[in-house]
Amino acid sequence: MKRIEAIIRPERLEQVRRALDKVGYSGLMISEIEGHGKQKGVVQQWRGEKYRVELLPKIRIEIIAKDSEVPNIVKTIIDSAKTGEIGDGKIFISPVEDAIRIRTQEKGEAAL
Repeated sequence: MKRIEAIIRPERLEQVRRALDKVGYSGLMISEIEGHGKQKGVVQQWRGEKYRVELLPKIRIEIIAKDSEVPNIVKTIIDSAKTGEIGDGKIFISPVEDAIRIRTQEKGEAAL
């Protein structure tokens, strides 16, 4: 099993969620976060004044999936989240040792 953690633009959330649902991956967790990448925020202008916004709003999507499903999920996220601009986000994939469904006490992939 793997944990797929995708950091995306907030305005792409619905598009990503619909795309994942369409290909059969509706189980996910979503968190609103703030952060920045290498560019360390953006410079914006308001009423002629420039100011720097260092922490940008982002969305974190977490999915726990079977190993065999990971490539399809990652491709779906990339295809639906990509704008081609700086700040599109990142995807992190890490191993999950075990999962347990509390209600039935199923373990491993059966708990997904």
